Amino acid sequence: MSIHLSIGQAYAWSVFKPPLESSMNLSGKGSALPFQLAIVMLGLSAAFGGTLVERKGPRWAMFVSMACFSSGFLISALGMALSQYWLVVFGYGFVGGIGLGIGYISPVSTLVKWFPDRPGMATGIAIMGFGGGALIASPWSTQMLSSFGTDKGGIAETFLVHGIVYAVFMSFGALLVRVPAPDWLPAGWDPRQVAEKPLVTNANVSARNALRTPQFWCLWVVLCLNVTAGIGILEKAAPMITDFFAHTSAPVSASAAAGFVALLSLSNMLGRLGWSAFSDVIGRKNIYRFYLGAGALIYLIIALTQNAGKPVFIICAVVILSFYGAGFSTIPAYLKDLFGSYQVGAIHGRLLTAWSVAGVAGPLIIDGIADAQKNAGKTGPALYTESIYIMIGLLVIGFIANELVRPVHTKHHETPMEAPEQAPASAGKGE
Repeated sequence: MSIHLSIGQAYAWSVFKPPLESSMNLSGKGSALPFQLAIVMLGLSAAFGGTLVERKGPRWAMFVSMACFSSGFLISALGMALSQYWLVVFGYGFVGGIGLGIGYISPVSTLVKWFPDRPGMATGIAIMGFGGGALIASPWSTQMLSSFGTDKGGIAETFLVHGIVYAVFMSFGALLVRVPAPDWLPAGWDPRQVAEKPLVTNANVSARNALRTPQFWCLWVVLCLNVTAGIGILEKAAPMITDFFAHTSAPVSASAAAGFVALLSLSNMLGRLGWSAFSDVIGRKNIYRFYLGAGALIYLIIALTQNAGKPVFIICAVVILSFYGAGFSTIPAYLKDLFGSYQVGAIHGRLLTAWSVAGVAGPLIIDGIADAQKNAGKTGPALYTESIYIMIGLLVIGFIANELVRPVHTKHHETPMEAPEQAPASAGKGE
């Protein structure tokens, strides 16, 4: 939680956009560049660093994450002090983005080893922190900008404080983390009973072999399309609700739109724990049937009831964002079910490249079509109708990909000698 609550600050980058645009004469696209690069680097660093994280252990990974994420803020502070915006892009986007990726996957394999009986709940707890990080960072950053100022010097001081405080907070995670002993099991739990469930195995598959399976690529499509369908709303939430009800008798104020964004962030966070924990009961394939199938139906409700009023729109958006967050937290448990716990962190890292693609595709679809519709003279819900139907189509494709998931063929399994269940020495002794 200490790692994910910190790196979850990325979802609060929008707080810095207005002061950066005014102080550095940037466009909206320019001020978003550090965030966009950070998300791309998250996926790439998780993919390329996943195997190293498994080999070195969670403590090493959390320390690297802390060093990169905090250094990114410090480099950004220097960039603002010197009026060199490229340093902000390099610091927050490139260096900090590496910290995001390594930090994001750092607790995954450790958690599923501590909680082999409830992997959905375990990963949901940690990844919930990433969704909730903005609830802390947004008001905190806003208050610092108010105190230090929104000019270049004030932004530099804010970045500096962020770098120092996050370094301290993330250090607690690196110091406290432990991996269980190789033979440790929860009291009264028999792994043979779990293996009797569909799509759950006690065998192990390496990260290299996982890439050769159709199951990996089916889940890549599932994650990519589920994230694409949610991140578009998350990125466009405030203007979307404003546009939907701009021509009604009760238009949405700026403060109400901000409250809507906060509500979506809360839904994103709680969905990561609640739905993921529920997947331990009904199974991972069934829960993704729910995320994707129900998500498509809810988008259809939005499209067909555009004049139904704010409560219907808000409820639908909240549920969709809970599925968006839950998709992130449930996928590590799905991977553990299919491929075992041997290199699940490395496999998860490679799968997160789907997030990099979706992080670009989702906003591009929503923003691009809305801009085109506005240029065509359309207003209100009509700005988003076409985008909504595209999202429905993407979720249906994701649903089909999930249906194609089958148990991994035994030819991809590792032998006991190839997949030793030995805890990394650098991670600390088992307890």
